[in-house]
Amino acid sequence: MNLRVILADDHPFVLLGVRATLEMHAGVTVVGEAVTPASLIKLLQSTPCDVLVTDLTMPEESGAVEDGLDLVRRIRSSWPLLRIVVMTALTNTAILRVVVSDGGVSLLSKSETMDELWQAIEAGGKGQVYVGRSIIDALAQPQDDACDLLPVSCLSRRQAEVVRMSVRGHSISEIAVALGCHRRTVSRQKREAMAKLGVANDPGLFSYIRAHGVYEI
Repeated sequence: MNLRVILADDHPFVLLGVRATLEMHAGVTVVGEAVTPASLIKLLQSTPCDVLVTDLTMPEESGAVEDGLDLVRRIRSSWPLLRIVVMTALTNTAILRVVVSDGGVSLLSKSETMDELWQAIEAGGKGQVYVGRSIIDALAQPQDDACDLLPVSCLSRRQAEVVRMSVRGHSISEIAVALGCHRRTVSRQKREAMAKLGVANDPGLFSYIRAHGVYEI
């Protein structure tokens, strides 16, 4: 086996750890690394590879948030033969189900062992899809355990408004002015809403809204 692999993650230590793990396996060459969606697309355009190992939620250098699901779909459309291994810290099952539903994408939690990452890459090299054990366990849970069936029904009215304005690109300060409250109040409401939805950051929040097809909250 001779696999060319590109790594993409906005955390340098993750890239370092994955690269070190892959370099222990014969027949695998890491041909490039990217830390933003834009740099990943540019790298894919110039560097042939067989398997892409990527995070699902990477902000751009400007801090702008790109929908991770949309990024994966874009890559799948432009490079249909490329095998993709998504590594994510997201726990929301709605987002995980959308990723798994794509027959060309393997999915792992970042809590998985490096051995599972290697199994996913190896499966990708053979044209197969691999789903990590913790992902399988999460997807086996009843959908209504975490507001999956009604994605925003578990939010208070104010939390829903904060989320709606956030995904439309408004800053915390802008939301505070619009709602007539303090920035700390908006930040707290946003954190509480994200905790209820099972996401950890803005890219995860945006992906969650897209996964449910909810654009107007």
